[in-house]
Amino acid sequence: MIQPTALPSIAFVASPSDEAEAARSELIARYGDTPPDDADVIVALGGDGLMLATLHRFMNTGKPIYGMNRGSVGFLMNEYRAEDLHERIAEAVTTAIHPLLMTARDVYGAEHTARAINEVSLLRQTHQAAKLRISIDGRVRLDELICDGILVSTPAGSTAYNLSAHGPILPIYAPLLALTPISAFRPRRWRGALLPNHASVRVEIFEAAKRPVAAAADHQEIRSVVEVEVAEDDHSESLVMFDPDHSWDERILAEQFRY
Repeated sequence: MIQPTALPSIAFVASPSDEAEAARSELIARYGDTPPDDADVIVALGGDGLMLATLHRFMNTGKPIYGMNRGSVGFLMNEYRAEDLHERIAEAVTTAIHPLLMTARDVYGAEHTARAINEVSLLRQTHQAAKLRISIDGRVRLDELICDGILVSTPAGSTAYNLSAHGPILPIYAPLLALTPISAFRPRRWRGALLPNHASVRVEIFEAAKRPVAAAADHQEIRSVVEVEVAEDDHSESLVMFDPDHSWDERILAEQFRY
């Protein structure tokens, strides 16, 4: 929580939509605008895509991100109101998010790294199903998984792609990761696993030339991978702020009772 001893300086960032840009103009007229490098708080105006991009942009800067929904879903955002912004920021609850670190090697031998706040996903690139081997902490747990793909999700991302793939919803402070298959063909009955957040996941791609697979860490995609390792990066963090009457805990709990 920001201590209310002084009004925090705010930098406003917005998605390119007319609605978000109009909100940015209105808020700057009320509260001014500080360059992001000098601001105490970043206010993001848009949808969840903008919020993820902003959390990545200001990762490890110590700057908390307070989002207000000017997009569609807005799961990561607070309700938009132009009034009392300083008071809302002062009362907001700040949550630290540790991203996943993905290390991927492609068919050309090049190594790529990227971080994910929501999930790391592996997806087939063609009509043919992917063939994968899954190891956890260096031990093979699944010799062959034939599927459309697989994903490793953080608690923050468990209500996003993971939930759509029928993975479990994780409380935001749970020290867990969700490993969820996407349209598994064999073994048909395998529904995934819950892993401790310190686990390291290794995915090997069989027949990578015939059955190419892409790996994506949030919005950053690597094509034609042959091996991917995923682990939580506890040396990195992003800070997200929520109004106390609509906290992330409450959102995730409410999501579990939707029907």
